[in-house]
Amino acid sequence: MKKRKKIFWFLIVILIAGLLIPEKFSMPVEGAKKSDYNQKSFWYYPWGRSGTHKGVDIFAKKGTNLNASVSGIILYSGTIEMGGNVVLLLGPKWRFHYFAHMETVTASFGWVSRGSKIGTVGDSGNAKGKPPHLHYSIATPLPHFWKITKEPQGWKKMFYLNPIVYLNEASS
Repeated sequence: MKKRKKIFWFLIVILIAGLLIPEKFSMPVEGAKKSDYNQKSFWYYPWGRSGTHKGVDIFAKKGTNLNASVSGIILYSGTIEMGGNVVLLLGPKWRFHYFAHMETVTASFGWVSRGSKIGTVGDSGNAKGKPPHLHYSIATPLPHFWKITKEPQGWKKMFYLNPIVYLNEASS
């Protein structure tokens, strides 16, 4: 019983620590400006096979460097059907930062510092044949119930943050 209690308190401390770590944010696409992404594209409906666009597309020349927008742990780097070449980073406040449609992925499992190169802009996955861009989204496992809306797939919105807010601050 004492061992379970220790594990429980250890997990509580880890959870609280993750929420308290400051989240310093940087533009993930090297040299990108506000004009390189649509200010209204987050939670746009309808959006292809995914239904609702749960992130933002930042357009850039193919091969442009992509950098970690926050410091954190790379949980996955590889290929999936819709996202193509992707990176999933767990950052401060227990937020998942998802980078998709990359041409190359240079990051692998483990710690990465904000601003470190993780790959390059591309058109992989379901973006094949479209202008090169980074699809970037931020998700949270801690639901924000107040963000639920009546729009299509509105209940899912409680698990996503609008990355445009962070991008605008980073490019100011």
